[in-house]
Amino acid sequence: MKPRRITLVDLGLDSGFDASMTFVQGVLQNVNAGYEEPVIEIEFIRSRDMSTIREALSTPTDVLHVMAHGDHSEEPTFVSSDEKTQVSLPALANQMLDQGAGIAAPVVVADGCKTGIGVWQKAVRDCLQGPITYIGTSRLLYWHESTVFCSAFYGALTRNKGKGKGKAEQGMDAATRAIDAYVLITDKPSGFKAVTLTPSRRASKSLR
Repeated sequence: MKPRRITLVDLGLDSGFDASMTFVQGVLQNVNAGYEEPVIEIEFIRSRDMSTIREALSTPTDVLHVMAHGDHSEEPTFVSSDEKTQVSLPALANQMLDQGAGIAAPVVVADGCKTGIGVWQKAVRDCLQGPITYIGTSRLLYWHESTVFCSAFYGALTRNKGKGKGKAEQGMDAATRAIDAYVLITDKPSGFKAVTLTPSRRASKSLR
């Protein structure tokens, strides 16, 4: 069985995001325990270099998981804690459209505050090469809330053998299970939400 490829991109760049990323990597590495060959391949990127970030976001993978602060005061933007690194989605879309290579992952986790609201979804659609399961958030979140959700999400995803389901469908199923599990564990509503997104008209014309 071909291993799943999980790409983790840390754009938050502080101790809290580092702790959360370390936790997620630990969960994924535990999945490989007991297997002769890994069932999960982990690609971890932490960088301020925009070309490196753009390449990480457009390289084909099974799950693209981005951690950062979410800001939409002017336009949807991933922001580091010190605000020195900012990735504007409209600017990213323009660069991807010029290069003809957009987000190719069937499952995208935008792990930051309010990344699931409409303005974020609209901006993400301009970056897509095809339909995806998009997992964002509807409110302000603390990093420990993210670790609870991510533990349940990756646990559900890696136990899904995928029979009869595409990768985006598997991601939606895992996200739904993780949202339900979050409620059971914390007795509070989950701030995460999952939707199916398709490329915008301009993305469909330029990205393949």
